[in-house]
Amino acid sequence: MDLTIAWRNIWRNPRRTVIIMIAVIIGIWSMIFLTAFMRGMVVDMVENGIATLTGDIKIYARGFRSDPSLENRIENPDPLLKTVMETLPDKAKVATRVRVNAIAQNARHSAGVELAGIDPEMEAGVSFIGDGVASGEMISADDANGIVIGQALLDKFETKIGNKLILMSENSENDIASKAFRIRGVYRAKLESTEKRFVFVSRSAAQEMLGIGTDISEISVMLESHDQAAPIAEKIAEDIDTSAYSVQSWQELLPMLQAYIEIFDGFIILWYLVVFMAMGFGIINTTLMAVFERMREFGLLKALGMQPWRIIRQVLIESGFILLIGAAVGNVLALAMVYIIGSHGIDLSALATGFEYAGMSAVIYPEVFLTDVMLANAVVICLGLIVSAYPAFKAARITPVEAMAHV
Repeated sequence: MDLTIAWRNIWRNPRRTVIIMIAVIIGIWSMIFLTAFMRGMVVDMVENGIATLTGDIKIYARGFRSDPSLENRIENPDPLLKTVMETLPDKAKVATRVRVNAIAQNARHSAGVELAGIDPEMEAGVSFIGDGVASGEMISADDANGIVIGQALLDKFETKIGNKLILMSENSENDIASKAFRIRGVYRAKLESTEKRFVFVSRSAAQEMLGIGTDISEISVMLESHDQAAPIAEKIAEDIDTSAYSVQSWQELLPMLQAYIEIFDGFIILWYLVVFMAMGFGIINTTLMAVFERMREFGLLKALGMQPWRIIRQVLIESGFILLIGAAVGNVLALAMVYIIGSHGIDLSALATGFEYAGMSAVIYPEVFLTDVMLANAVVICLGLIVSAYPAFKAARITPVEAMAHV
């Protein structure tokens, strides 16, 4: 009976009810959609950072991160690689690389780059280069003279597929080693800076050029879930000689991204509270207006013997109906908009330079997290009922005498 009466009461004044529902709908919509947009930005930054030859876990010789030279390479990597493989879960993927700083040059241009010697088959699913090339062909594991470069570097050097590119770097004897490679293919990356930074040759070609035999610079691991990185990295560290090798998760390798995530989690709570405060005043005001309009009704109910807690419950049920309907519609609108926009993303090419500086792509795809949706609804419904308690208690305190005097 209370539910039936409450439902009829909220439609006594349809205009007022619809207005407060619209406020709740806008509040829920803004919470979910804008949070999904910002989550998409953070997820994009994390994915770009991990895919750009970082991986979920990185194993390298101790000292390599502070001094990425051939002196700090992994010698005879097979025993270490076997131990790592035995520790990893079944669906983990592993890639071994040679990485050194180098100079790339042709007849007209030169630039500093990072030379990465890779096994293309191992890179599939581990880094962005594992997706292949945009034009031309990918190098093979035994290609001694092929190289793959980024589109931005190709444009900068004013060259094309099939032309030669000379790479120069310091070898294991601390002498300058140089070799001419032929451009086999061109890759595209989400960030132009990535296209200018990395050039790829086969791992065997890099090892031969640098004179390091079968030695490598690093082992990169990609897991099924990025959240598994820290505990699995600790497990690997227990199984290997940590005095000779260093094991780090992406959270340690990309501390700035980890800081962004922690800051963003706090920002969500602050954002939800700000939106609710703006919406809460409307809820209180609307409910108070309804209470004052029905003062004689509440006085009559008190005169007939209705307990104050029944009046409080009645007002809270009415507010609950408004909040639940508004929240349901707001959820549908927000999720529908995320779905529609998520299919092609939000193109922010006009801000591409600034976004690239922060490690983000020019196209952002909103990401909905269930915890964010639940938190937004909990904030609106729970706090909405709490602020509605004031008008409810106001109604419960009305006496029959006060109600008779009210015009």
